[in-house]
Amino acid sequence: MSSLKSDLPQGTLDLLVLKVIALGPLHGYGIAHRLQQLSNDVVQVQQGTLYPALHRLENRGLLASEWKMSDVTASTPSSTASSATTSSARSPNSSAAE
Repeated sequence: MSSLKSDLPQGTLDLLVLKVIALGPLHGYGIAHRLQQLSNDVVQVQQGTLYPALHRLENRGLLASEWKMSDVTASTPSSTASSATTSSARSPNSSAAE
């Protein structure tokens, strides 16, 4: 079985992550799984790509992360959109690529 791989244009992953996070807080694996699920397996994001994107978004103030207790592990990081990102993600006239 062959694996579909999509080469995303620069900045696309950041926008996709912000759109997924705007729906509710998720951890890294949850974000990757949701992107794969929503794209019908076209977008498959590896950890080596996703986590640098999450750190980049957090450094730009577009994402906030916090450690939460989990049923499975002692604690896991969870990412949420910042309030400025959430409002701009819903605005049709905003540009997330700035």
